[in-house]
Amino acid sequence: MRIRTFIVEDEPLARQTLRDFIADVDWLKLVGEASDGLRAEAKIESLKPDLIFLDVQIPELSGIELLRRLKYRPAVVFTTAFEHYAVTAFELEALDYLQKPFGRERFLKTISRIRKYLSGHVNDGSQSEIGDYKEEPEPLTRLFVRKDRDLIFPLDVNKIFWLEANGDYVSIHTADETYIASGTLTSLARRLSEKTFLRVHRSAVINLEQIKKIEEQGRSFLVYLKDGSEIQASRSGSRMLKQLLA
Repeated sequence: MRIRTFIVEDEPLARQTLRDFIADVDWLKLVGEASDGLRAEAKIESLKPDLIFLDVQIPELSGIELLRRLKYRPAVVFTTAFEHYAVTAFELEALDYLQKPFGRERFLKTISRIRKYLSGHVNDGSQSEIGDYKEEPEPLTRLFVRKDRDLIFPLDVNKIFWLEANGDYVSIHTADETYIASGTLTSLARRLSEKTFLRVHRSAVINLEQIKKIEEQGRSFLVYLKDGSEIQASRSGSRMLKQLLA
């Protein structure tokens, strides 16, 4: 089965580039396109594509506003020339973020990840051409974080010691700095490697490679990290830690 794809892009050249890239992939099928947010909204609700390539800055209705309005939610890849939209893109659970200008190699890397993801979500009752791909999306290797009001940049997830729930945001603790990322701890935890990160409390996810020692306190554990942080694990988090240590 081919993945039904839709383009939302107001720049003719960028739209043509996406058309060409999509046409070269036999398991992608372009079912429609729109150059502004309002037309895109109507067509997406009607056509119900599996995947949309969505520019952020489009007329009538921005890509971000469009995505927030859609009742039908396909998989989304944001495309934009502006890096500062990255945090919002991941907050809205976009599967990837293509910063313009991007080439064929970057496009193919993105759709390879999309193919793996959609293999478990797209099903019309027939044998799928993408059925050989059953893996979940690859874990994040970098996370867009905010240091101050105006500075957003990618952070290598291996530098993270632990993540802390902070309302509608997440505090990202490293050896030297604490950063902020948009979204919930639950949504971020799903994107991190289960081999490296473990949620030990409803408000805390730790990097297992940064554990210095663990102290047993009754039915729960107190976790000491290499940066000096002390994280109190819940009973369920302590049970998971105990299983890992067994």
